[in-house]
Amino acid sequence: MKVILQQDVKGQGKKGQMVEVSEGYARNFLLPRKLAILATADAINTMNLKEKARKAEEARLKAEAEAAAEKLKECQVKLTAKAGAGGRLFGAVTTKEISEGLQKQFGLDIPKQKLVLEEPIKAFGSYQVKAKLGFEVTGTVYVAVYEEK
Repeated sequence: MKVILQQDVKGQGKKGQMVEVSEGYARNFLLPRKLAILATADAINTMNLKEKARKAEEARLKAEAEAAAEKLKECQVKLTAKAGAGGRLFGAVTTKEISEGLQKQFGLDIPKQKLVLEEPIKAFGSYQVKAKLGFEVTGTVYVAVYEEK
């Protein structure tokens, strides 16, 4: 019996897939728990439309991520921090501060979770911070840390 899964079912498939299962499994387990629906012509058509819409949304999000990566190439975030003797910062520059700097200085909204610091920024200077924007798209944020006066 062919059914279309409404949720991920372990050992069967992912949400939105059409799978072939035994009649008893479908009638006694999948259908009563609303984990699947029968694969009628209407349901198959709806499944195809949803898949098409999901792919279009995914393509739009990937294009946005690529556009953000291009914008990042032209941006250098300037941050100021307090420091002690020897040019060492009190604390460190965090991804939250970099994200807020991007928002204030360039209007780019990149969440702090997408910024990856290899090691904490604890001194003045210029740094490159990797931004994982999703869909295997990465960008580089250029950060310059200056002394607060």
